[in-house]
Amino acid sequence: MNMLGAQGNPCAAAPSRVYLVQLLLLYLLSLFFMGSPQSDPAKCPGSSVAIPYPFTISDNSSIVRTLGFAILCEPAGPMLWLGSKLYTVLNISLDQGYLRVTGDTVYSQCQQNNGLVTTNFLNLVGTPFTFSHTLNKFTVVGCDAMAMIRSGYSYRGGCVSFCASEGSITTGACSGVGCCQASVPEELKALDLEVTSIRSQLQQSPSGSWSNISRNNTSAWCTKAFIADQGSYVFSRGDLDRNLTNLPMVLDWSIYGGRCSDARRAPQTYMCKENTECYTVANNTGYRCNCSEGFRGNPYLQGPDGCQDIDECKDEMEYPCTHKCINTVGGFNCVCSMGMTGDGKKHGNGCRRDTKLLITAGGGLPLLLVLLMLGFWTHWLVKKRKLAKTRQRYFLQNGGMFLKQHMFPQRGPLRIFTSSELEKATDRFSDNNIAGRGGFGTVYKGVLCDQMVVAIKKAQRVDESQVEQFVNEMLILSQVNHKNVVQLIGVCLESEVPLLVYEFITNGALYHHLHNTSVPMPWEVRLRIAFETATVLAYLHMATKPPIIHRDVKSSNILLDESFTAKVSDFGSSRPMLHNQTHVTTLVHGTMGYMDPEYFQTSQLTERSDVYSFGVVLIELLTREKPIFCGKLDEVRSLALHFSTLFHENRLMEIVDHQVAEEAGASHVKIVAQLALRCLRLKGEERPRMIEVADELEALRRLIKQHSVVDPEE
Repeated sequence: MNMLGAQGNPCAAAPSRVYLVQLLLLYLLSLFFMGSPQSDPAKCPGSSVAIPYPFTISDNSSIVRTLGFAILCEPAGPMLWLGSKLYTVLNISLDQGYLRVTGDTVYSQCQQNNGLVTTNFLNLVGTPFTFSHTLNKFTVVGCDAMAMIRSGYSYRGGCVSFCASEGSITTGACSGVGCCQASVPEELKALDLEVTSIRSQLQQSPSGSWSNISRNNTSAWCTKAFIADQGSYVFSRGDLDRNLTNLPMVLDWSIYGGRCSDARRAPQTYMCKENTECYTVANNTGYRCNCSEGFRGNPYLQGPDGCQDIDECKDEMEYPCTHKCINTVGGFNCVCSMGMTGDGKKHGNGCRRDTKLLITAGGGLPLLLVLLMLGFWTHWLVKKRKLAKTRQRYFLQNGGMFLKQHMFPQRGPLRIFTSSELEKATDRFSDNNIAGRGGFGTVYKGVLCDQMVVAIKKAQRVDESQVEQFVNEMLILSQVNHKNVVQLIGVCLESEVPLLVYEFITNGALYHHLHNTSVPMPWEVRLRIAFETATVLAYLHMATKPPIIHRDVKSSNILLDESFTAKVSDFGSSRPMLHNQTHVTTLVHGTMGYMDPEYFQTSQLTERSDVYSFGVVLIELLTREKPIFCGKLDEVRSLALHFSTLFHENRLMEIVDHQVAEEAGASHVKIVAQLALRCLRLKGEERPRMIEVADELEALRRLIKQHSVVDPEE
């Protein structure tokens, strides 16, 4: 992610909103066909699965097919129509808003191909359900498989599974060898798969003992892809040869009606009843209901089956008071015995001797004032200690101790910001100050109290992976001191969400200037940007100790200041190369179109992986084409492959930007193209080092300045 956020794919079609209208019609039909809700919960005969309202049982299969919340009772148990398939319902959660089902959820194919696209293998469009991105995992089983989740012409997720040798397959481990897993994209309604053979992609065949096995065991090359409950599937070596069936899958559900504030404006269809709280889900297109604190029941029903007051005083196992309990609507009160005072709660302050009696006995107003002052001071001290503990907890949660032990002093001390300072700088992180969005989170423009303009990176969620990226980027930047790297100014460790503060880069990302503007940059400026980026990568590979691999080199991570000087950013996924290491074995990470195919196949990251990605950026500068673009008949094409094909067919000038061709000339363009293609060689050992690339680019810059590159055709 950069200071202005990730760039979109113009080939991707805008998401259809027709299904929103369908959901509203389905809800109205449910009111017509099913009438008033019955006592909750219902059950199918012979089944233990509770079916709470708004889910209802219907004996009409055509209604079940039409209405998202209608359940059909079959001998095998309660069934639900999802798209064109019938699934068995395992359980329904009202509080957490999910539905667990099983059925035909596994896609399988055993033919080798260059990209089999399966549209709507699982389709939830037109239903109130989405694939749960928190409770599911997208899993691929196979030895020669890349399975990607598509949305139009863009990719939303996926993973790669291969088998280097039979001994490399480990039962129980789903780490990319025989089996791989990835997160399910948020708000996913349709599972459109693109299944590709890795061998066909790279025009290479596997080597070693596994290659010999594959000739006798063709089922080992079958690909199985599915979305399943993340706790339900454990990979086994035998899964490569057997069919996988009846894997549980979790679906999130919601009531269509927009945000809660919108739904309340239509009381005739608003589903949350008395004593409930409404919360918005499904990308602001739906909502769910929960009982308010102190109430229990079904929030979608009225009367005795709805949310009713809990009598906490009758809870013998967890009686809440130290003395006497008095139940109230939505809560309870504790009463202390005579001569005692306090909240009377077991988990509160309890009851203690009443000091007012002592004040009366003393008969002095000064004593009362002293006690009041003592009370205010105690309250202030408790509040201060509570705030300090909260900040210390966030400090530890955000990796503070690890940073304190491992931060390096080369860059000098970083500024430590408080959360209130950054809230003031961004007007409480107002949407008006958003400068960009990306996979890591959101970047805000802020103005500090000393009038310095900064960019503040705020993680979009708090989990281990986000904290790891946060800590990793700080550690990497603490070792980097280069004029063409975005400067880290400071951090905020006391807030729940990690915050990094950078210098603000005014002209945004190189990606924007190449692909989203009609004003082209002169070739001399583009060549300088390429040279400056190459020097940064050469510096990371050679001058830092240990050497650093950037791992996500792309035009959206190259920012431009007011003088169009390159500033390389986003080191969250970078990796250090320890002493005597030739590579780092990692889970595959990167951006499609820029990713090194050798790293993609082997999971072995080297400095030559950055060289490959830089080669793609160099082609972008020459052509102003995107790394993944739409060709004829709207097929998705690789810029690197297309550029190489045209070069070897002597048709290079067909793809080169006309301004570059006019300013640089055909001979100069050919030299740059040859350098880019050397960076894009499939074998990393055949690619040049970044220092060699930087030297050649500097020589080309000098030739341009001296007007010594002359096109013989001119």
